[in-house]
Parts: sequence; C-alpha cells; structure tokens
Amino acid sequence: MPNTQSNTRDRNSYRHSHRIISNLLYSLSIATCISLSLVGQSASAQTLSEKVVAMERGLEKEFEDYFGQNLADVTQAPEAIARTLDRIGRATGTKPAVLWVIPREDLLHLVLITPNGKPIVRDLKEVPSSKIREAVEAFHLEMHSSPNAVKIAAAQQLYQWILQPYEAEFLQPAGIDTILFCLGKGVRSLPMAALHDGKQFLIEKYNVSQIPAFNLIQTTHTPLQQGRILAMGASQFQELNPLPAVPIELTSILKRLQETSSSLSQWQGQSFLNQDFTLPKLQQQVKAEQPNVIHLATHAIFKSGKPDNSYIQLWNAKLGLNDLRSLQWGKQPPDLLVLSACRTAIGDDQAELGFAGLALKTGVKTALASLWNVSDEGTLALMNEFYAQLGKTKTKAEALRQAQLKLLRGEVRIEGKQLRLSRGTVNLPSNANTTEVNDLSAPYYWASFTLISSPW
Repeated sequence: MPNTQSNTRDRNSYRHSHRIISNLLYSLSIATCISLSLVGQSASAQTLSEKVVAMERGLEKEFEDYFGQNLADVTQAPEAIARTLDRIGRATGTKPAVLWVIPREDLLHLVLITPNGKPIVRDLKEVPSSKIREAVEAFHLEMHSSPNAVKIAAAQQLYQWILQPYEAEFLQPAGIDTILFCLGKGVRSLPMAALHDGKQFLIEKYNVSQIPAFNLIQTTHTPLQQGRILAMGASQFQELNPLPAVPIELTSILKRLQETSSSLSQWQGQSFLNQDFTLPKLQQQVKAEQPNVIHLATHAIFKSGKPDNSYIQLWNAKLGLNDLRSLQWGKQPPDLLVLSACRTAIGDDQAELGFAGLALKTGVKTALASLWNVSDEGTLALMNEFYAQLGKTKTKAEALRQAQLKLLRGEVRIEGKQLRLSRGTVNLPSNANTTEVNDLSAPYYWASFTLISSPW
C-alpha cells in the first residue's frame, strides 16, 4: 500500500523548495535588472537569460501565493519563448511578441521578446511605480468621468512609456501584429487597447492579450471554427443591478457564430436563463456537452482579499474563483470562457490578480472579461460582434480586435430601438435606455473587454 502521508510530505517539500528558489531568483532579478538598459551591455547573454527566467518565476510566485497552489514546474528561458512565438506565429499567420511591463519602486522595467531574437530590456528610471500608478488612475478617470468623450492625455503618456521605447526600432521592422502584455503589480487594470500614440489607439495597430506570465499560458493552437457553445445567464438579481439585455444576448451569440460559418451544423449550443442558471445545471451541461465555449452573461465581481471573495453570480448562489475547478471540465477544458458583465476593484492589487489569473484558475485556455461594467447595450453590441468575428478570424485576439474596431469606427451603433451590427440588426429590450447611449465609439464602451491568457 502506498504511503500517502509520505507522498504528501514529498509534494509539500517540493513545493516549499520551489518557492524558496523562486524567492531567491526573484530577489536576484530585482537587484540586478536595475543597471541594465540595453541588450549587449556588460552582462552576458547567459546572465540576461537568467534574469528573464527569474522575472518570470517572480510573477509565477505572485499567482501561486494568491491562489495557494503550485502552478508552474518548468520556466522557459527566453530562447525557448522566442521559438514558441515563432512556431505559433507560423501556425496562425501572425507575428506575436511578449512585452513585460513591471513597475519597480524606482523605475519601470520593460522586457520585449519577439520571434526573432534575444530579450530587449529598457529601464525607465524617470518612471517609478508611484508615477505610473498616478497615470493609471488618471487614465481610468478620463474614461469614466465622461464616458461619451475621448480624452487621451493619460493614454498617450502611458503609450510613450510602454510602447514607444520599442515600436519604431523593433516592433514595426519585425512586423509584429500581436502583443502579449505581461503586466506587473500596479498596471494589471490597464485597458491596453485604449493606449494612444497621439494619432491612433493601440488596438488600431495590434491584437492584444493580457497574460499572467508566459509560462502560465497554453501555447498550443487549435483553430476555434466549430464546436459547441454553452450560454447561461441571468437578467434579474436580488442584490445586484438587473441586466435586461441578457436574454437577447444569450439567443443572439449562437446566431452570430452560425452566420459566419460555412455550415449551420458547425456550431451548436444551448442557452439557459435565470432559474435554469444554477450550479447543478452548469455542472450537468459541462459534463454532458463538453462545450468549446462557455458564455456566462451575469455579474462577475473581482474583490480584494482571498480568491473566493471574487465570484460569479449564478441565479441562486455565488460561485467563488476557487469553486470553478468543481466544474470538472473533463478530458478537454474549454477553449474560451466569456464573462460578459464584470467589475474589478481597480487599483486593488489582489482584485487585479484575480482578474488577470481568471483563465489560469479556471483551467480554460483563454478568458474574455471586462474590467468595469459597461452599459447593457454596449455589452450586447461588443459580444454580438465578437462572436461574429470569432467564426472567421484565425485567433481570439483578432476577433476581439475586429469587434472593438467596429464600435470605435461607428460601424456598430444604436439606432432607435435597434442595435445595428456590421451584419444585420438586433432588437433592443423595450426598457433599454437609448436616449443616453447611442454612440459606442468612445473607449469606455469597448476598451473594458480584455482577453486574458492565450490570444490563440
């Protein structure tokens, strides 16, 4: 008979050792990265590689400590990351890159890896963590204080700090079109799509995804062009604001997928509303149908403190982040989990860890969620357009980008009691407030939606 106590001790010992090593390497990275500003300085390529590994392990530890579990047993070196980017880029017809944005007390630490080469480091000593937090707060204030106006002062400043050090010299010559942003403490609530270069929003130039760490995402690519979708949600709540557009959202998203498929049989699915949106029903459907996509049109709240303080609201219960594993995905976890009505405690480091680690904790390949509650009409518009694009794009990041561009350019808008899409129309609920919301082009309406983890 196996000695379970001994096995448990061995696993615990391994995890303890792993954490000690991670702490040491993370401390080393903080101590040594400060003096490095350009590739090719006194540090050797080997030393630089070690620093990137240490940085990744430091990020992994943040999420391990927050979720209370070991998440990564192997950390790829930069050379392996570059090869992975090249492999997936060839498979998807894209040019991806990873950009780490790590605020430090006395500088902003940036690291770029493209499929072409070694890490490119920039340390902005004029941008300490306090300064970038102020800019992030100003950015959110600009978008929320006047939702229908476009203000770009803070968005432009952040673009200059984060993208400008690389764009002309590295991103553009390499033809990079997809950026995986690995964001550190203090910037995880940034809606990267809305950063602005003075002429264009970032989303007008790049596909975007936010990742917890490169070694914590799935790096396989399977085209998401057919399968099953499970759509569930609630329009009425006892303690939270109603979501009157949810019934329309649930019935329309499958239609959008089918419209863009070559055959109506390629995408199948069911929808469940209100009293049918319970944990037993969700567990039953996941087990029976093994859906590729799970769409939950309900409130999801990311709060400070332990992971279970953050939750997804079902009809009659709250599903904490730690409870999501109880869904038991089976042999193949879903490719995509969509939460269409989320709210995150912006500026709270723990709440932002929960948001950034959503796909990681649920075990899905990719998650799509919003940093703040968008109007019911804006959410309905973005979701319909996202699924319309998902059926014909090569990556999820491209589908989200195209949907956001449709709103930005006014191709998706509200006319009377109808939502006009790039293809067709959707009737809005009779109680929709279309007098205050009709133009969805401001970033408040589209930049909140964030692709988390794998962009593929």
